[in-house]
Amino acid sequence: MGDFTTLFLLLVLFAIVGAWLMLSRARDRAVQEARWRCQQHGLQLLDETVGLSGARLRRFHERRVLERRYSFEVSIDGDDREAGHLWMVGNVLTALILPTVELYLPEHSAQGTTTVESGNIVPFRRQHRDRDLRH
Repeated sequence: MGDFTTLFLLLVLFAIVGAWLMLSRARDRAVQEARWRCQQHGLQLLDETVGLSGARLRRFHERRVLERRYSFEVSIDGDDREAGHLWMVGNVLTALILPTVELYLPEHSAQGTTTVESGNIVPFRRQHRDRDLRH
């Protein structure tokens, strides 16, 4: 009976080491992905702070898979710290959340309104109802 217990404990130990190595490679891939995406969007990845912060089951390509969430910190202008997140299934990036940059245009601030511009945000300008009714 002692040989079976020893064999079982060795298998458990190998499973733990294998899982640790797999998660370590996945984190390295997440660091590469975060670094590349931050560079692409003009952000600075701070301190290589990418770390596993969650996991969930998700349907992906008609299968249930484990999707991992990695959180990290970025800086927009070097004086701030903002949170970023990325979701991965295996080595595939499935979602990315980065902070947006807000630009305040002086010609709009004189009218009392500000416009937020970013890569994927379309600003809506308020139009006066009276002017629209006259046309």
